[in-house]
Amino acid sequence: MEFSREDLTEAKRQIDSTIHKLRETVKTLRARENPERYRSQITLAERRIQAFELAVCLLERELAAL
Repeated sequence: MEFSREDLTEAKRQIDSTIHKLRETVKTLRARENPERYRSQITLAERRIQAFELAVCLLERELAAL
């Protein structure tokens, strides 16, 4: 499947925005009165951040190859 530079750039922009929102969510959950109560949500958000960071690296690699 082929993607244009514009498609890849927009995908990266959207993923970067999602990463930012997830990081803010983690900060918010950790700042709550009883953060242990939100451990599973924090773990899920952190795993999503890692997955999206991997996706960004792959997108950047694709963009560099164009």
